[in-house]
Amino acid sequence: MADGRPKTIQIFLPDGNARSIRIAEITSRTVQAVQIPRQKLQQAETRDEVRRVGVYFLFGDVGDDASKPPAYVGEAENCFERIAGHHRQRGFWTTAVTITSKTRSFTKAHARRLEYDCIRQAQEAERFRLQNTQTPTEPHIPEPMLAELRDNFGTVQTLLSMLGFPILDPLVSSGGDQENEPALLHCRGKGAEATGTYTEDGLVVYSGSQARLDPVPSITESVQRRRENLQEEGVLDVENGALVFQQDHAFNSPSGAAGVVLGRSSNGWRDWVDDDGQTLDEIERQ
Repeated sequence: MADGRPKTIQIFLPDGNARSIRIAEITSRTVQAVQIPRQKLQQAETRDEVRRVGVYFLFGDVGDDASKPPAYVGEAENCFERIAGHHRQRGFWTTAVTITSKTRSFTKAHARRLEYDCIRQAQEAERFRLQNTQTPTEPHIPEPMLAELRDNFGTVQTLLSMLGFPILDPLVSSGGDQENEPALLHCRGKGAEATGTYTEDGLVVYSGSQARLDPVPSITESVQRRRENLQEEGVLDVENGALVFQQDHAFNSPSGAAGVVLGRSSNGWRDWVDDDGQTLDEIERQ
């Protein structure tokens, strides 16, 4: 989670192309992230930053048939060599991100602990479909090293989110008591009763929300496919004659969320309303 403190992030473009390799760092910290499009692996091979001890992430596109983008988390003594191996063996990813130390202070123990923390947090955040088949056991490291890594973890979280991969960021959950908490929204229909919030992540539908079990006959193929994929991935499950959200889930658009909940095409700006009956359109756009 963001700590609310101002930060200055510096991004260096080695070849001047903003869609190519990008090296990001918080200017006051020693951790750096290098984003590598898969097509640019050959150019990245010459970068010293990616050949250090650290953790790495592989990210794929969400595609039309999935509810969450795929991702993989690993650690290595030489991040680039491990990523090059995945280039030959894993087909899902389009972008890699390495996390290393500018001062070369990371050891194998640092990397193993950071990998463990990243996988655990990614599982809790539930934003991406992790492709890791095993969860590493918790490595035991000296207390001073653990304190250092906990401090570094926040930097890793910020850099990944800034690069467009908020894999470690929890979704805004219900039941908070913050003064600036977004308004609670409702989407209701036949066999449907959902609550959520409109945030920078899109429309977050909360765990426990109910979606209509049987969609209308005229449901579009894309909405039906999305509902089926959410069931396959365990986000939705049948309970007492309804499809129930088993976890908080972020949709890119209010209409996408409402379509899944109501089992039909929907204008989410109209179908999501607050406690006073105001539509999301009236709250956000008027």
